[in-house]
Amino acid sequence: MIPSLREWHNTYADQGLVVIGNHFPEFSYERDLDNLKEAIIRLDVPYAVMQDNDGQTWKAYKNRYWPTLYLIDKQGHIRYIHIGEGGYQKTESAIQTLLAESYP
Repeated sequence: MIPSLREWHNTYADQGLVVIGNHFPEFSYERDLDNLKEAIIRLDVPYAVMQDNDGQTWKAYKNRYWPTLYLIDKQGHIRYIHIGEGGYQKTESAIQTLLAESYP
């Protein structure tokens, strides 16, 4: 998933796409912010990643699966959800569609 997110960030950030990773740790060592920072550098993650140690964001979206990708439109509405790996071309098409929409 990270290579696709990186590519979409690099391709569409100038057009308004904002990619935000949500890190909800599975293991105790993943709760350490320094470990997250090291992983972001090691994996060459160019977009923002938030640390969600208590799973508040994960729960707010009623997320049950990893990975899950949400596309939120310019009005703040969830317009696309993809669960699991794959579907990259369909997701990129949805990104392009949402970026092409006007914002009042």
